[in-house]
Amino acid sequence: MKPASRPDEACLTAIGWPLELPADWQAILAAHPAAHPARVIEQHRSGYVVARHVGDAQAAESLPEWARPRCEPTRRAAVGDWVLIEASAQKPRIVALLPRWSSIKRAAAGEHYKQQLIAANVDTAFVVTGLDADFNPRRIERYLLLLKGGGVEPVVVLTKQDIAADAPAAREALAALAAQDIAVCSINAREASSVAVLAPWLTAGRTVVLVGSSGAGKSTLTNTLLGEQRMRTGAVRTHDARGRHTTTHRALLALPSGACLIDTPGMRELKPTGEEQLDAAAFADIAELAGQCRFRDCRHDKEPGCALQAAVACDELEQARFVNYLKLRDELATAADTLAQRQAENAAGGRGRGRFRR
Repeated sequence: MKPASRPDEACLTAIGWPLELPADWQAILAAHPAAHPARVIEQHRSGYVVARHVGDAQAAESLPEWARPRCEPTRRAAVGDWVLIEASAQKPRIVALLPRWSSIKRAAAGEHYKQQLIAANVDTAFVVTGLDADFNPRRIERYLLLLKGGGVEPVVVLTKQDIAADAPAAREALAALAAQDIAVCSINAREASSVAVLAPWLTAGRTVVLVGSSGAGKSTLTNTLLGEQRMRTGAVRTHDARGRHTTTHRALLALPSGACLIDTPGMRELKPTGEEQLDAAAFADIAELAGQCRFRDCRHDKEPGCALQAAVACDELEQARFVNYLKLRDELATAADTLAQRQAENAAGGRGRGRFRR
């Protein structure tokens, strides 16, 4: 039996409601018969904006516990989340957060370990990178680590094809990604005919998020997909092709195709949370090659019989990509240790002191 609180499913599906509800969702819906599902379309410091259908937008009060200083950021709603709302005298209030099927997270900057949730319930992420001074294969690999760790399909979108000096060389630099079935598309974000190559990931009911540096062309791409100039765009600096943050907050938008698009501000820091798997990101081929090392615990430094060092020596493995693999491996190991310590502290009832104290 359908819960009485569920509104017209066609309206919900248009903003990403799943066709088959997870069992844990059904249980939460049944526990809140007076509540209605809604999707978080904007997140601000002062609260949330939610929608129940295309064109809807209403401010909503958050759960009281989300305002507490010790509430983990990932326990609060983010853009893309599904929540249950109930009517109140002032404005609708959120009474429950439905479990996520995917998420994009990073470790927040600062001394204390904290995870920052970028977006939730996303099918695909477009990693938007300009074919100018913004182009950086190593940063793309870092994005892929975070995306794969959250169960999100990545697609690398190379923008500014119209002004690129050597787009084929850029695509060649990402050949290792294409060999691992990671799609790489080159577009002119201002032209609808060029952007049409992204249509397979923008079908009705799907949710796509744009991630990338400021000035990479995310807002320009958003405007082209919307068919109107809704998002503000800005010029980039000539020396490094970086732009100002024309997008100041994350927002979920309904596209004419029936898909949902989340535009995000540019991110300067992309620190792993410790939950990612390196071989599941952009380095599956390197992880497989590492299995051929003489020693199972090879650190790929100066050990004899290292298959990775040998591959670099004979130009079968790009030196810069190998160095980035080692760098991310070490960062991920450190983050995983920190996360384990944090979880142990929480399990002990918060009695720990020192580096995790807020």
